[in-house]
Amino acid sequence: MVSLIIGHKGSGKTKILVDNVNDAVEKSNGNVICVEKETKLTYDVSHRARLVSTDSYSVSGFDAFYGFLSGLCAGDHDITDILVDATFRIMRLLRISSRRLTSLQKSQTHTSHLQFQQTLRIFPRECLSIAKRLTELDF
Repeated sequence: MVSLIIGHKGSGKTKILVDNVNDAVEKSNGNVICVEKETKLTYDVSHRARLVSTDSYSVSGFDAFYGFLSGLCAGDHDITDILVDATFRIMRLLRISSRRLTSLQKSQTHTSHLQFQQTLRIFPRECLSIAKRLTELDF
């Protein structure tokens, strides 16, 4: 399943994501990974979740982010949840085509047990466009 937390800057997306990480840790029988751009969530996220900073691995751009997530999945087959904070800042994009976003989500949800959630800061008209295309896809 793919979940998007969409809102303007300061609307509480990261707090919702942190709550979801901690809930996933309590409910999951596998590994929970929280991906963020910098190491800001160290004290907010449960110690049982794996907190990964993309800046530590010099991830920059869509292709690098795609490869990074693929490597995480390939290296650990017990991952049940991947939660990503500030997806656009990690990919260094202010705007992203919904085609690239959905291709990323499809590739990371090839197993039925993996939950993929990310926060996105976008403008309202883009929200409508992306949400419409996501609802038309069959995951």
